[in-house]
Amino acid sequence: MIMNNRIRQRYIPDLTVLSSLGQANYARLQKLVTDHTVGVEHAYSMSNGSQPASRISVKIEENHRYTTMLKVSQMDEAKRWVAPPVMTVRMYHDVCMAEVIGYQNERVGEGRYDYPNDQMRLPDEKTQLNRFLADWLEHCMKFGHIDQSVALSSGSHSPADGV
Repeated sequence: MIMNNRIRQRYIPDLTVLSSLGQANYARLQKLVTDHTVGVEHAYSMSNGSQPASRISVKIEENHRYTTMLKVSQMDEAKRWVAPPVMTVRMYHDVCMAEVIGYQNERVGEGRYDYPNDQMRLPDEKTQLNRFLADWLEHCMKFGHIDQSVALSSGSHSPADGV
């Protein structure tokens, strides 16, 4: 009987990867979020042919001189049996970076977690969440269209009225 006694190497975060993800996510958010007023929600719909549309919401939670706090969440009508992803993201305007600081209402602050741990976090959880945010925002930019209601004034006439 041969036993494999591997020594588990400790995960070391790659700061260049985290930094480049942060810069790219900041640039994506700058394109998607045009108004940084607290309480404003930017919603994007994405449909996939026969599938119901998914909505991605980016809501401004706080806005300060050097930072903006956002809540990025997905709202699916068809998937009520599973909790949709929700991320808390902080944008740092002085260094033009954005990072995930919370996921599913739990704080994610460490760049590395020991494994195993009580919360069952992966050693590279912070990097994975920032990659997920990058994929999510890129998908919004490529396939999403902004969800906005169009308000018509009561005195206007539409072309269908024949006027």
